[in-house]
Amino acid sequence: MTAAIPLTDEERAAVTDGQAALDRLLDRLADTPTPAGPTPRELDVPATARLLPLIAVRQGSAGPASR
Repeated sequence: MTAAIPLTDEERAAVTDGQAALDRLLDRLADTPTPAGPTPRELDVPATARLLPLIAVRQGSAGPASR
């Protein structure tokens, strides 16, 4: 099953343009609060770890494939 997830230009670049674009996106999101409240920078995570961003998921009818 395939899902279409709308991406921002920055997110699309992180997928297609390689590690440097992914690092820029992760650096920007490092101060975005998680659903629990703390930002990734505030979480007790080793400096060598890479955190993946969480995005909102919209549920609903996506057309014939969802029926």
